[in-house]
Amino acid sequence: MNKIWYLSTCDTCKRIMKEVGVQEESWEMWDLKNNPISLSDLELIHKETGINYEELFNKRSRKYEKNMFSSDEEFKEGILEEYTFLKRPIIASGNQFFVGNSKKVVEEAKMFIK
Repeated sequence: MNKIWYLSTCDTCKRIMKEVGVQEESWEMWDLKNNPISLSDLELIHKETGINYEELFNKRSRKYEKNMFSSDEEFKEGILEEYTFLKRPIIASGNQFFVGNSKKVVEEAKMFIK
């Protein structure tokens, strides 16, 4: 599976996709703004990465308010309700998942994909 969850309006996502070498014709492109993440995809990412929902949550979202959620289940529900709450991009290649835009994650994705 080659799939990426991203925002088409996000310059950071676009830059990372270009850096990593994501080719639209050979990847399943999932624009979160037009198609919010499904429960099954979110649970798959959680299961495969071992990352809890709070860590998958984008606390830099403009809509997030400090202490808005207190449990991992509440963070999960928040992600499902508001697309900007999901950390992005999320790149799935084969059985590997790369979550977020940190330099370390981007470098790991580049090494794995190219």
